[in-house]
Amino acid sequence: MQLHLRRAGLDMKVIFFGTPQFACPSLERLIHERFQVELVVTNPDEPSGRGYGIKQSPVKRAAIEAGVTVFQPQKLRSDFTKAFLAGYKPDIIVVVAYGHIIPQWLIDLPHLGCINVHASLLPKYRGAAPIPWAIVRGEQVTGVTTMKIDAGLDTGDILLKRETEIRSGDTAESLGERLSLLGADLLVQTLRALEQGEISPRAQENAQATLAPMLKKEDGFVDWSLRSDEIERRVRGFRPWPGAYTTFRGRGFHLWSASVHAHPSGPDHPGTLVTEDHRLLVVCGGNTWLELNEVQLEGRRRTTARDFLNGFRVQPQEKLGVPPR
Repeated sequence: MQLHLRRAGLDMKVIFFGTPQFACPSLERLIHERFQVELVVTNPDEPSGRGYGIKQSPVKRAAIEAGVTVFQPQKLRSDFTKAFLAGYKPDIIVVVAYGHIIPQWLIDLPHLGCINVHASLLPKYRGAAPIPWAIVRGEQVTGVTTMKIDAGLDTGDILLKRETEIRSGDTAESLGERLSLLGADLLVQTLRALEQGEISPRAQENAQATLAPMLKKEDGFVDWSLRSDEIERRVRGFRPWPGAYTTFRGRGFHLWSASVHAHPSGPDHPGTLVTEDHRLLVVCGGNTWLELNEVQLEGRRRTTARDFLNGFRVQPQEKLGVPPR
């Protein structure tokens, strides 16, 4: 069955749901392409920093700059929220990284449904953190998908997809920035194609689905029994949060940048530190080696490994990840 939009551009009434920076290009493109974005829904402001100042979401800042009304409900499942949103009578709802499950009453509210921009090639990497997990699991290609939201977790019918490569040096930050721009383009393309009746939504192949669960702080703790290439991907995929971290002499030790290092021989105990020509190496699983390029010891500034070694003399057979006594 095809979806037909009778109205688009200035005549299509849109409510936009989003929170982080990833969603901003999509919002900005909708406004630039003259879609009638009547309301932006985003997370409530949160205290931030040592002074607990109030921090607005990136989407809220973008909406205010564009002169669009902002709504920040504590929860979607309330009578007030339901009545408030229903009063806008939207033609379509667009959701980009909002961060909350969309309830069925909201899915049913617009007569053209709810459209989501998801940062993976569905059905792969359904869930809250598709970008980090695609890097960590060694994918070479990823992309964005527009889909119709249903009651499941990223299980709705697919509208359009667009691919991009994962580069060897990509972090979750750099890949996320590219995917956010790609997603904005695909969103506009999707709405225009719907306008012309050129899209036939197609069901996802559930047998091909993989999950990208929400990241937890403990995901970033480095297991040195893994091979160096696996750990290097975690350094990139978990940046900026939760980061890849371990301990050095009982203090937190953050790994900002690392690279796989070919080393012919040496100690075979994972986590063992080795210094070589002002370079800081770590033994990993399978007798593989990782070179640490940028690190940060708890309570200190981020620094190069060379500068770190100038301040700390690594002892023979000293290891990372040893819990304090």
